[in-house]
Amino acid sequence: MSLANHLEELQKRHGDIERAINDARNHPSVDALTIVDLKRRKLALKDEISKLKESHTSH
Repeated sequence: MSLANHLEELQKRHGDIERAINDARNHPSVDALTIVDLKRRKLALKDEISKLKESHTSH
């Protein structure tokens, strides 16, 4: 998988998690721990995207 494709996939997953967080906030049956877990996963993806972009531009 090329770097561009990998970044695109990570950004898609990041957006998917963002939508899941918004959906979870709109459903009272979703507990706060679920939302925290989603936010943690979203942040991890954001960090991975940033690292990949940074390593690509430093070459």
